[in-house]
Formats: sequence, C-alpha cells, structure tokens
Amino acid sequence: MGLYVHIPFCVRKCSYCDFLSFPCSAEGQKRYVQALAGEMRYWGERIQRHNVDTVFIGGGTPSALSVRDMDVVLEGIADGFSGSALSEFTVECNPGTVTAEKLDEYRRAGVSRISIGMQSASDTELKKLGRIHTFHEFMECYKMVRDAGFDNVNVDVMSAVPGQTMQSYQDTLSRVVELEPEHISSYSLIIEEGTPFYEQYASQPPVDEETDRRMYELTGGMLEAAGYKRYEISNYARPGKECRHNLKYWQRGEYLGTGLGAASFMNHHRFRNEEDLTEYQGRIFSGEDAVCEVEYLSADDERAEYMYLGLRCMEGISVTGFQLCFGEKLEDCFGQEIAFAVEQGLLEYENNHIYLTKRGIDVSNRVFQLFI
Repeated sequence: MGLYVHIPFCVRKCSYCDFLSFPCSAEGQKRYVQALAGEMRYWGERIQRHNVDTVFIGGGTPSALSVRDMDVVLEGIADGFSGSALSEFTVECNPGTVTAEKLDEYRRAGVSRISIGMQSASDTELKKLGRIHTFHEFMECYKMVRDAGFDNVNVDVMSAVPGQTMQSYQDTLSRVVELEPEHISSYSLIIEEGTPFYEQYASQPPVDEETDRRMYELTGGMLEAAGYKRYEISNYARPGKECRHNLKYWQRGEYLGTGLGAASFMNHHRFRNEEDLTEYQGRIFSGEDAVCEVEYLSADDERAEYMYLGLRCMEGISVTGFQLCFGEKLEDCFGQEIAFAVEQGLLEYENNHIYLTKRGIDVSNRVFQLFI
C-alpha cells in the first residue's frame, strides 16, 4: 500500500493553483501536524500498522514546515505504519522554503526522493505565476538537495504560462536537462475555476492552442533526446527512476491518503477526507476518522478506471492483465470502443497491449471518455 500525507500550507498561494492549500500561522501549522499524526496513529490501529512500500508527502508545500513540525509528521508515519518494505519516500519542496537542516532531517528519516517545484527558468514568468522564488533561488535549492546526498530528484516545469514563448520554454527545458535530474514532470497550465488566473484568462488563455501543442511536442523531443523515457503523459524519467508512488494511482494500486482533503483507494472503495480545517481537526482530536465521502466502485466502475487510468501510461493496457483482473476478455467489455479508437488512429494494438498513439496522446481526454 502507498501512503500519501497532505501538508496544505504555502507561504503564498500561486495564481494558478486550485489545490487545497493556503497560508497558515506557525501555531496553526503546529496544531494541524498534531492532528495529522493522530490520524496516522488512528489508521495504524485500525489496519494493524499496515506495511507501506511508498510514502509521498505532498501539498501545499511540505518544506514550509519547521523542522520540529516535520518531526511530528515523520513520527506519526513511523508510529502508524510499518516501513519494512519501503522502496520510495518522496517529499515535495519549493525553493525559498528549503534549508540544509530540513534536508538533513529528511535524510535521517529515510526520505529517498525530493520533488522540487521549479515551473520556469524565467523570473518574469515565475512572477506572473505568483511563485515566491527566482530561478537563482531554485538553483540554490537544487544544489542544496544534491549536497545533502539525494540521488533521486524530480523537477516540475510548466508550459503555456502567461508571457511564455517557444524560446523561453525551450530555455527552461534546456536548463533543466543540464542539471540532469532523475525525473522531470512537465505540465501544461490549466486555467482552473476559482483561481486568480480564471478571472484573467478564462475567456482567453495566455497561450494559443497551436503554441501549446508545439510546446508539448518540444517537451517530448528534447527530453527523450536527453535520455529521459516518457512513461506517463506528463512524466519523464531515467531508466528505473519512475515515480513508484504515482504509478499506484495510474495502475490502481491501493493507497491511503491522510491529512486535509486527502483521497484514498482501498478494498474497492474510494474515500476522501474532510476539507474544512476546523472540522478535520475536531474529528481527529475526538478519536474519529476524518472521512467525509465514500464511494464503493462497481465492477463497471473498476473496468472503466482500469482503462482510462492505465492508458495514461505509455506502456498502455495489458490485454492479459485485464482478463486476469476481471475474469473477462477485454474485447467483450470494450470491443466497440477500442475498434473505434483504433480506426480513428487514437489507439494501437501491439504485443498484447493497447496504448495511445501520438495522435491519441494529443487528445487523450477524448479517448478516456470512450470508456466512462
């Protein structure tokens, strides 16, 4: 089972972000991590210190926590779960919040992978995104991470952001490639409702569709030429450095989400935690769980998920794997949908696998909708 731990705090919320995150006082952060550790101990008792093979502390900005507050979180993980099978332990960090002391603490606790939010190598673009750091500060953070001994590092970059050109995006990719991180996540900006960017760009995105598509193609070309293998629509890695925790989401492995608003998938159920901070803390401090929404997945739901999540990965869907999982032939369940997508040049069938074509990747959401 994978374990996700949500830290919802940021120094300042970025203009594009619709994640469950917000600034918070030091006292508020202290109270939250106490509740979070309590939730992990609650689950530890309920599922008998279940073994976890991946841990991902995400946010928000986990590195915004003080050393003392992060200690509380790490102790909660150790108290609630067994790590004897742990193969990957990730912490998300943002430049401007990282110190050598914090990184040393992560290393001592067994963290093996650091994910750094860079987004752009242009200070002008970073400012428009609402980031709290400059590119120089990102470089200082990256060096600090390497100096601390981490040999598995992800860097996030973003395309189609306000003011970005093909040349500035190419420069961002070039600078990242020069650093030789083990993993690169490249996301195209999505204008989400409820964000400051929605007010500015809902009717007119900052980058036109054709330029966005060209940036997308540039990403694949440059990263693959530099030795990164694309293993998921937005993720590239050196061989063996794929994010094992995130693969659980796409391959429908079980995971428990802890913290404010965190989502879980266990025993054919999807469930989600309370998103109101006061309510979340009150329930945990009262000895209850924080789950506010539970969905039992029918066989049809699970088959559909198997398809539209699995097709996000470049290796695609195993025909044999589908039959082993559901006891039914893939063509009996989705024969018409697959035939249509193959005819349209969106899917390809080879070596007992079905996967997205290059054209299918470009319109992947359209393909996924066929199976819902």
